[in-house]
Amino acid sequence: MPLDPRFAGVKAILAAVTLTLLFLSPCVLAQESVLFSFNDHDGNEPIGGVIFDSSGNLYGTTFYGGSSTVGVVYQLKPSSAGNWKEKVLHTFSIDGTDGYWTPAGLTLDSAGNLYGVTWFGGTADEGIVYKLSPNSDGSWTETILHNFVNDGTDGFYPHSSVILDAQGNLYGTTANGGGAGNYGVVYELSPSGGTWTETILHTFANTEGANPFGSLVFDAAGNLYGTTSAGGGSSSACKYGCGTVFELSPSGGSWNVTVLHNFTTNPRDGRFPYCVLVFDSGGNLYGMTSEGGSAGNYGTVFELTPSGNSWKETILHVFNRNGTDGYYPFNGLIIDAAGNLYGTTQTGGFHGQGIAFELTPSNGTWNEKILYNFNPQGRGGYDPVARLVFDSAGNLYGTAISGGAYSKGTVFEIKP
Repeated sequence: MPLDPRFAGVKAILAAVTLTLLFLSPCVLAQESVLFSFNDHDGNEPIGGVIFDSSGNLYGTTFYGGSSTVGVVYQLKPSSAGNWKEKVLHTFSIDGTDGYWTPAGLTLDSAGNLYGVTWFGGTADEGIVYKLSPNSDGSWTETILHNFVNDGTDGFYPHSSVILDAQGNLYGTTANGGGAGNYGVVYELSPSGGTWTETILHTFANTEGANPFGSLVFDAAGNLYGTTSAGGGSSSACKYGCGTVFELSPSGGSWNVTVLHNFTTNPRDGRFPYCVLVFDSGGNLYGMTSEGGSAGNYGTVFELTPSGNSWKETILHVFNRNGTDGYYPFNGLIIDAAGNLYGTTQTGGFHGQGIAFELTPSNGTWNEKILYNFNPQGRGGYDPVARLVFDSAGNLYGTAISGGAYSKGTVFEIKP
């Protein structure tokens, strides 16, 4: 029987409504707000993410943009009206002394000083560690703490944020340098009398790992933990190794390295971790790999559990290029008081431009919830690569390197 023409328009409308709901429903799991859209002169591509100070202000860096086009350090201050105002604290310059192109986020000390690294620049054009100090008139002063040099011992090309210990020493990694292999180093910078002295804590051999991109993390005993994006072995799929998780332990004035896990080409294992690790209250470590996993090599979330003198790896989630899950995660996870994990992937999801997700433990398994699908349409940002942060109310904040009102990236908030 032919369709009654009186119902043809209704059917078309219902089909359109159904299609609209299908496209909208993945995007309303959580509410995203764009706090700021970058406009090139005030920054472009905020790769490094954001941090909070005690007053609720946000701080971050951009890889490009600013008056010299090579990146800025910025502050976002909330107003009583509910909007956020940006202030550029420092504009990087290619002048032979300042650094430029910063892929890492910032670290804040108790006095309100900011610390960071740049990938290039400085006296040898191989990266710097810098400090920004607030002045009484509202301006900020940059101090170069270290210029990296490719001299066979020092590292160069730092990608990761630095971390502070209780004595005010800084710790970080460089992706290259340290010797003939250029596999990277772990370094310490110690203040003394207005200057800073670098100490190389460890130079990587390829069997221990190579090219660390992620930041370090301390345990309660003062040991350092991190990841390398390569090294640790080789195979046809990982010619230079699939990456490692390592521990550095101080002992008698030196530091000893222990490889906690070698990633492999085993279909169930991940490979190529670029992430910073995170501890839970039980001393277990969590991280992500950018590739690997049993669902087509799109990345994993892993847990490392200490067991005697070794660590056991468990794959908690395998990312899937199935049109709903995200894939290719780049940075690290954060954890809440209940033990739930949160992170982002740069790609995948309903629009193919990344997701924010939550992983919740339940009876020995972990369940993924897609909190938000980043959308290239409209004024929202997309392509999130940085680690998320919490505010005191449990809302999530982060950066997207693309999109926004001016297509130069955004700072966003996600409320569950």
